[in-house]
Amino acid sequence: MTLEITDKNVEETLSSREITVLDFKADWCGPCKMLGPIIDTLAKDYADNDSISIGKINVDENYITTTKYGVRSLPTILFFKNGEVVDKIIGLKTKADIQSKIDSLLSAN
Repeated sequence: MTLEITDKNVEETLSSREITVLDFKADWCGPCKMLGPIIDTLAKDYADNDSISIGKINVDENYITTTKYGVRSLPTILFFKNGEVVDKIIGLKTKADIQSKIDSLLSAN
């Protein structure tokens, strides 16, 4: 299940799993709408893996977190390991591109 991340629960989310993938999005963003189903599918694909959480954060409603991580382009996906940003993707990418980054983080454990 894709987590809905907010300014209020982002720290808890980042500390709850070794790897966290956050999709920074907006309702008005066309590429974000195209990426949304891919993120949902990836969340289902990795649902049985206790090392990873995958979530979405709406930039218009959660400006504190958006500003903290310097997100200026949408969509932006940040990859966290142990609460620290270790990689990012800016723009619309394929499921395979995102999955490759996730798998490389998981294999580094």
